[in-house]
Amino acid sequence: PRHKCIPNDVALHPGARLLLVSGSNMSGKSTLLRSIGLNCALAWAGAPVAAERLRITPLRLGASIRTADSLQDNRSRFLAEILRIRQIVGLVQQGRPVLFLLDELLSGTNSHDRLIGASGIVRGLLAGNTIGLVTTHDLALTQIEGGVNVHFEDSIEDGELEFDYKLRPGIVSHGNALALMRAVGLEV
Repeated sequence: PRHKCIPNDVALHPGARLLLVSGSNMSGKSTLLRSIGLNCALAWAGAPVAAERLRITPLRLGASIRTADSLQDNRSRFLAEILRIRQIVGLVQQGRPVLFLLDELLSGTNSHDRLIGASGIVRGLLAGNTIGLVTTHDLALTQIEGGVNVHFEDSIEDGELEFDYKLRPGIVSHGNALALMRAVGLEV
């Protein structure tokens, strides 16, 4: 419902081709990506968009959101993700403008390989005619070159997690994973 929607302004352009979106669990990172991707697809289909205003140039959409493992296909979540990223790289190599949306980039691997791999992937994508967003919990990824950092915050009010879903400049300063673990009864 419109009264529950929280608007956020997002601008990607030659001076800000990459947004690195950090934030805690449930703060709105993935929803932001889905909203941008959906509005992009709706706009290019000539349909109404969920935005007060949208200005978009011709581009192709490449997204890696909610990748999952598959016993049937003998694929781990990580393999499914890098295969999807390979498809996005293929779009970029065709020379057309691409909007890439990468949710929790390389979260299925160790922190060392994640940082090296994510930096290389983003560097390769930005070498093409692209703009995009990358979400992460891993604050090391907020240091990827060429990115503008934005974040979502949360707070704890009377023992309850509260979210305002407002996109802010900079890197998130805290997480909520430990509070969530404790809230469900895990001793950490």
